[in-house]
Amino acid sequence: MRYDTGGDLLVAVLRELGIDTVFGIVSVHNLPLVEAVDRELRFVPVRHEASAVNAADAYGRARGTLGCALTSTGTGAGNAAGSLIEALASGTSVLHITGQVESEFLGSGRGFIHETKDQLGMLTAVSKYAATVPSTDAAGRILREAARAALTAPGGPASVEWPVDLQYAAQTDTAVEESAQAAVPAPGDDELAAAGALLASAGRPVIWAGGGAARARTQLADLLAATGAALLTSNSGRGTVPEDHPQVVGNFATTPAGRALLADADVLVTIGTHFRSNETADYGLELPAAHIQIDLDADALGRVYAAPHALHGDAAGVLERLLPYAKPAEPGWTARVTAVRDEVRATLHDNIGPQAAVCDAIRAALPREAVVARDVTIPSSSWGNRLLDMYDPRDNVFPRGGGIGQGLGMGIGAALARPDAPTVVIAGDGGLAVHLGELLTLAQERPRLTLLVFNDGGYGVLRNMQDRHSDRRSGVDLATPDFELLARACGLPYLRIAAAEHAEPVISEAVASDGPTLVEVDLASLGPMKNPFTPPVKIPTA
Repeated sequence: MRYDTGGDLLVAVLRELGIDTVFGIVSVHNLPLVEAVDRELRFVPVRHEASAVNAADAYGRARGTLGCALTSTGTGAGNAAGSLIEALASGTSVLHITGQVESEFLGSGRGFIHETKDQLGMLTAVSKYAATVPSTDAAGRILREAARAALTAPGGPASVEWPVDLQYAAQTDTAVEESAQAAVPAPGDDELAAAGALLASAGRPVIWAGGGAARARTQLADLLAATGAALLTSNSGRGTVPEDHPQVVGNFATTPAGRALLADADVLVTIGTHFRSNETADYGLELPAAHIQIDLDADALGRVYAAPHALHGDAAGVLERLLPYAKPAEPGWTARVTAVRDEVRATLHDNIGPQAAVCDAIRAALPREAVVARDVTIPSSSWGNRLLDMYDPRDNVFPRGGGIGQGLGMGIGAALARPDAPTVVIAGDGGLAVHLGELLTLAQERPRLTLLVFNDGGYGVLRNMQDRHSDRRSGVDLATPDFELLARACGLPYLRIAAAEHAEPVISEAVASDGPTLVEVDLASLGPMKNPFTPPVKIPTA
């Protein structure tokens, strides 16, 4: 088939992929693509290329599909790199299309505007797949290859650089047969039987679900019912089984009660979790020796914790084969699991002091299906990642790689992916300042989004670390805007929480709105947590 421009071809491919919204920044080196997308689909002009990728990333997470970002070449592609690292770390599916200088000057090093040395090499380093469009009859094939790579489990970003002269040119898109899908790995019968025998012997089983378990939600729920096991999760595994289920302890493995449960467990089954440092107390958490580990990533098996039964395969398929071996836990175990679940939540609820009212108000105001996007900030790390119940992994949007400043861009992408449900963004004043310009995107696109800005005048996590371990502060106390004036300048409604009793009416009003609202949580007025939050990282002492 013939298309007048690369932009027309891109629109056709995006429609094939079910993508109706694209995030990006217009440039002289992507103009044909942006013009076609804006004419035929929805183009969202964010204010920074990193936010374009973050928004596309969250769009895909919230829909369980693929997101698309358009950026310029050179500096524009470089600006996107940090957010591509986030998508790579989290295994989320993003199609990133960036411009490139004219084919005639590609790689010449003569200083053509927006040119950079080895852009493809940079994109290769931060993407699962990266390629250059070499001709007008190859673009369709490369776009589809990139999309397949991004969507193939475990997922990741795919980057395509497209010389601008080839974007303007007429395209020939030749239909090609789909290449055969790679065989899904599966453990052998003997491996499966040995793991099954261990599972059958369990009297005190614990299951730990990571992000890979999101593709096996039904099978995980069946295993939980058959065994009466405790379900711990990583942050990425939250919502694989709804967190109001009585056996879901959740993201509390490193708490005293969670550690005690693991210490008494006689079998641990882990599914698609990579045991990140912040979820294992910098790898200080002890796990049972009787460990069945299931992962699609062969390199993850046994990488952090020994796994005598390492099952390489898709979680859904492996769990289907393990399920016949499942036996009920010993009397009293499941009741203990529920008691631990209640204990860890009650303890955290008490420890966060007046912020508990904010957590409760968010959950009460949101319908069961709603996105909560979180930046890296104290409320997220202390209670947003644990206490605020999630019922579906697609609702649980956060920077898994730990980079600050990505929450608002992610929230915008998720809100536009799911316009029929409200989205809440939890951000700090420090993180929001990284991409403050996206407030203008929020004002322009007007999604149904409540932005909660927890204002403590700087980088509170690092301030707490320095106050605990040092005799002075460095780089953590920052100038903070008047958020009411800032909201007014951007044309955004503004509300403020300065006391626990404000939380319910303010958040209810904001969430009920059919557009965006900026809510400042004034932490100086609200009052402190019982214990200052510090991250679980080791500080060497003399």
